[in-house]
Amino acid sequence: MVGKAPETMHYLGDILDNRVLLVALSATLIAQVLKLFIELAVHRKVNLRVLVTTGGMPSSHSALVAALATGVGQTIGWSSPDFAIATIFAIIVMYDAAGVRQAAGKQARILNQILDELFQEHPKFNEDRLKELLGHTPVQVIVGLALGIAISWFAGPAY
Repeated sequence: MVGKAPETMHYLGDILDNRVLLVALSATLIAQVLKLFIELAVHRKVNLRVLVTTGGMPSSHSALVAALATGVGQTIGWSSPDFAIATIFAIIVMYDAAGVRQAAGKQARILNQILDELFQEHPKFNEDRLKELLGHTPVQVIVGLALGIAISWFAGPAY
């Protein structure tokens, strides 16, 4: 077991040297922080919860996968199978964010409204509300996409 520690540290060093990974993670963190400033501008109050919740402007999921795909293209090549895989992955994530999760949020909003109306007289039955802000509008996804690409281009080619 003693021999495993240097090997583990070597892997950690390799991970920390992976510029594509670091740029993609930076893109999602920047998108989350931007949500805080957008929330402040729109609602004139600081809401720290937006730093750890899904949904909102811009889509941090879209920023993450866009930066990832762009970084792979910059590093390995735009015609590589790796870029193709990263791009297909990005499309699936963005479609899910704007499609499936957005629909689930709308359904949660309707179900919460039904519960509010049904249990007006007995509010203790209505304590557990469904999370309504799950997905993104297409604009939020597009802004996240543009942000991820821009961050990856700004960070420059990975190698």
